[in-house]
Amino acid sequence: MKILVTGGAGFIGSHVVDSFIAAGHDVAVVDDLSTGRRANLDPRAAFYEIDLRTPDLRRVFERERPEVVSHHAAQVDVRRSMADPTFDASVNVLGALNLLECAHQFGTRKMVYISSGGAVYGEPEALPCTEEHPIRPLSPYGASKYIVEKYLSIYRENYHLDYTILRYANVYGPRQDPHGEAGVVALFVGAMLSGTQPVIFGDGEQTRDFVYVGDCARANLLALGRGSGRAYNIGTGAEASINHLAALLKEITGYDGRVAYDLPKAGDVYRTYLDVNRAREELGWTPTVSLEDGLRRTVAHFRET
Repeated sequence: MKILVTGGAGFIGSHVVDSFIAAGHDVAVVDDLSTGRRANLDPRAAFYEIDLRTPDLRRVFERERPEVVSHHAAQVDVRRSMADPTFDASVNVLGALNLLECAHQFGTRKMVYISSGGAVYGEPEALPCTEEHPIRPLSPYGASKYIVEKYLSIYRENYHLDYTILRYANVYGPRQDPHGEAGVVALFVGAMLSGTQPVIFGDGEQTRDFVYVGDCARANLLALGRGSGRAYNIGTGAEASINHLAALLKEITGYDGRVAYDLPKAGDVYRTYLDVNRAREELGWTPTVSLEDGLRRTVAHFRET
């Protein structure tokens, strides 16, 4: 199958590309390398250094004619979305619309769209969050990710472009940027391995659902042929506090310093984790990597790079 992965040079997208290629698919990648890295790319994938918002995207579809698009490219920084919501919308909404138009015009059969299992729900009314939880984003980032979910339903209804939505929890693992804003695991690992004091924003008792990147890649594989017109939470079904995460990483890395605390950040949800029963029942997907095992794999990767 010919598959186009947007954001395929990024942390999560590159793992998805690897999984598709390992399964025998023909893969092309679009990435503007604003946050992705050329070193993450599998050389067997055709690569186009293109901004999704530009007319250049049309040339990729003319040449590659993908049957399926896995759409990972996004502006993912909640803080940046709060400071510059126009930029957030230009990437996450207008970029996605350009992609949808190309997919419609060039006969793409399906889109696997990556949404956010934390940001779209907002502060949960009940835990764990199911896919039926009210949509109440606390940030422009959460709003922009959900708006595209609604555009997908419009394109399916009018143009028969199928889709499956994967609402990721907090993804971590090898290749995550230890210097960027997103990804508390990578930030903590990078700080601890370099002997720099990690910082927790808030009291540290806020919780997240940490899912290993390899499990997310496997969900994309399953979504190629399943989940028509549906949204699925992709997490672990369990919550872990930031304090607990820091304690685990101190043990794994051997960091013997203290953790600093600072004021909480605007737009952050305090406590969240996801119900993943729908993905288990309809996609045949279940998380397989425990938090401790995944953290050990992540630390091992950072030590080697």
